[in-house]
Amino acid sequence: MLRMINIDMDDVYAYKLFKECDHSGDERLEGRELEEFCRRLLRRPELEELFGRYSGEDRVLSAEELQDFLRDQGEDASLRQARAVIHAYELNEKARQQDLMMLDGFMMYLLSAAGDILNQEHTKVHQDMSQPLCHYFISSSHNTYLTHNQIGGTSSTEAYVRALMAGCRCVELDCWEGSDGEPVVYHGHTLTSKILFRDVIESIRDYAFKQSPYPVILSLENHCGLEQQATMAQHMKAILGDMLLTQPLEGQDPHDLPSPEQLKGKVLVKGKKLPEPWHEPQGVTSLPDPEEDEEEEEEEEEKLQEKSSRQSLQSLQDIKPLQAKDASQVAPELSAVVVYCQAVPFPGLAHALRNPRPCEMSSFSERKARKLIKEAGPALVRYNARQLSRIYPLGLKMNSSNYNPQEMWNAGCQLVALNFQTPGYEMDLNTGRFLGNGCCGYVLKPPCLRSPPGEGPHRLVLHVRVITAQQLPKLNREKGSSIVDPFVRVEIHGVPADCSKQQTHHKLNNGFNPRWEETLSFRLRAPELALVRFVVEDYDSTSCNDFVGQFTLPLGSMREGYRHIHLLSKDGASLSPATLFVHIRWPPHLLASVPRSSPPGL
Repeated sequence: MLRMINIDMDDVYAYKLFKECDHSGDERLEGRELEEFCRRLLRRPELEELFGRYSGEDRVLSAEELQDFLRDQGEDASLRQARAVIHAYELNEKARQQDLMMLDGFMMYLLSAAGDILNQEHTKVHQDMSQPLCHYFISSSHNTYLTHNQIGGTSSTEAYVRALMAGCRCVELDCWEGSDGEPVVYHGHTLTSKILFRDVIESIRDYAFKQSPYPVILSLENHCGLEQQATMAQHMKAILGDMLLTQPLEGQDPHDLPSPEQLKGKVLVKGKKLPEPWHEPQGVTSLPDPEEDEEEEEEEEEKLQEKSSRQSLQSLQDIKPLQAKDASQVAPELSAVVVYCQAVPFPGLAHALRNPRPCEMSSFSERKARKLIKEAGPALVRYNARQLSRIYPLGLKMNSSNYNPQEMWNAGCQLVALNFQTPGYEMDLNTGRFLGNGCCGYVLKPPCLRSPPGEGPHRLVLHVRVITAQQLPKLNREKGSSIVDPFVRVEIHGVPADCSKQQTHHKLNNGFNPRWEETLSFRLRAPELALVRFVVEDYDSTSCNDFVGQFTLPLGSMREGYRHIHLLSKDGASLSPATLFVHIRWPPHLLASVPRSSPPGL
């Protein structure tokens, strides 16, 4: 019966409630016993108390009393809006006709999207989309073709579909020489399976703009010879047709980056471009590979590790990829489809700031990016205000683990590429970052990262009162008790000075309706960059706590007042009906903003 009414309750809880309501003791629920079971199942004491606080002794909310509640929530508190809420959520027709709200209707309202912690206006594109591409964080994937790890995992076009449907706007294609003249995509020098370049482009054509209308960038890591490079260009033109951008936009300065709005429905290619006019008689020249240059800069220790791991793989199977003798050459056909994302080796910050070239972009390993942030953070922010940069994970992470993207966003880096196939807090942060603009894959950077130096962000104090949780699942059935001992941790991810975490005490054996009533407070210097992550874990005194669920969102997309948080699983799937009920508050007396000579926290 519980499954039929979409309640996923632990068997232990269900049987406990059943026994408490089976007053006849005959192992059956009949008549009033069943009524009591359903009432107890749906009972929310904390919401009853909240309802009573506003409704008074008659236990019925008038439109005026609901108006008071909406005002305290920081929402539109007109009488008209209060009546609209009653008519949308009140279940009792008589009450609805008299503009009255009962407890059940009030609960329905708080559990609906209207009571969600995420500002529902932010579930649609609401930001200015007419600024240059470099003014946006852009959802980016690394080794997009992989479904598992980067050493022996499976390559699949399905991985591209999943990434694009998750709002990813920059996908990576590692292109190698294939048999029968057909280039293939896979992780070179490894045991990962191969897929045809042509099939990847067909998948991109079919799914590029289903989730978002804004431009998709194909980041090509090209290891093919001239002939198969030409084949790649032919496939992209034939399959993508008008979607493929092959010329600068008309009326746009060819040396400036256009906006996501101008590039709607377009696919851009990131790759090496020949100088124009071509100086070589055959129309072919050799260019350095930006990502290969980066790899050469990695420390000797890593090179030795890489050599060792590759030797062990070679012993398993001959995996030497087909590669042209001089893959550093660029075919004119492939060069021609590169317009606004010309891959170049990084010339150094001093040179780049003196000679900005917005249509050129460089790639940095996570290590190189960290080094730049540490040594010249403010200069890197200024660079990223004019040009695109792409960050990618170190190549030696055999399990395709990710790095923390927040430190790269703090420096204004746009294309912070992660392994989308690897769940974890890093991907939670990525999902949360792009939640606040309709999941379209583009989020406008704060003003301090678009035109530094400028006015600093407002500081604030955030208060999170963790009240209750509802119907938390037990995800590790192998552990002793099947009932969770839950606690809630609230994490702030932002500039270094803001990063912190606090947690509640754990509640023994209660995942059905644990109650904490604990307030966690955070002081934030740069709220515009902050992400808030709510995590529920199952406390264990003898081993690691088990993850139960989480939800991450930008602070700027979080609503004040009494809110429900609908928890997600480790891989981002809904854990419905599992929720947290919290009260969010940041006092209105914000500290005034002050001019800064550099972005906060760098």
